Amino acid sequence: MKNLKKICLPVLLGFIMIFSSCDTDETQTVTNFDNLVMEDGFTTAGALDSNLWNFDIGNGAAEGIPGWGNNELQYYTDRAENAVVENGMLKITARQESFEGLGYTSARIQTKGKFQQKHGRFEARIQLPWGQGLWPAFWMLGDDNNGSEVWPQIGEIDIMENRGQEPTLINGSVHGPGYSGGEAITKAFELENDRFDTGFHVFGIEWGENYINYYVDDVLYNQITPDDVNGEWVFNDEFYIIINVAVGGNYVGSPNASTVFPQEMLVDYVRVYSAN
Repeated sequence: MKNLKKICLPVLLGFIMIFSSCDTDETQTVTNFDNLVMEDGFTTAGALDSNLWNFDIGNGAAEGIPGWGNNELQYYTDRAENAVVENGMLKITARQESFEGLGYTSARIQTKGKFQQKHGRFEARIQLPWGQGLWPAFWMLGDDNNGSEVWPQIGEIDIMENRGQEPTLINGSVHGPGYSGGEAITKAFELENDRFDTGFHVFGIEWGENYINYYVDDVLYNQITPDDVNGEWVFNDEFYIIINVAVGGNYVGSPNASTVFPQEMLVDYVRVYSAN
């Protein structure tokens, strides 16, 4: 979840989607991944399933990347105040409060070492928070081979990330060696007559040997292939899932007087499929 540079906006006209010149052509590869291999429907109230999810704790300083490399302002916790299963869904709450020397708290969960997969369909049904300076994301990182590889060599797939001040837009992106941070390969999807913070939407990718397709509510809006990246294609290894709400950072800027706290990201389910 890093800074993005190249943005191409789709325009929706009725049932016709017209894309900018950044789009792939009509030869897009589409694979039916219909073998369900992982699902968390958040049906048991209380704590997250520890057999599947880990918490990232802190602000990145312990990992040598204060602000998680993006000048983020939150401290991630494993408290129920920031992440809890209620009413059949996961609730991640960003709060404005003094905690461990920072002014905000939130949560970031991931499946590293517990669920990782190479290729497949990864999707989640989510309702986003809203407000200047909020940065919700559903994304993936590649296995670091026991620490022998580091970002961006491990690869990053951003299935969905959003600037909280732009409630009708999300981005899907990839980062790798030669196209990371501000050089990421990315594209935006825009809702018409709707907002991502007022209802649930399904964000997903279908990821194969040499392509990653990006979907919102089963609408294919982008495909990224090795021909689209300015370096090595690093997306043929196992990746793990991350879900978080950051506060502040280079991508979104800081909250301001208009930002209302607390803010919630609601996750109805996370599902992963493989090909039969």
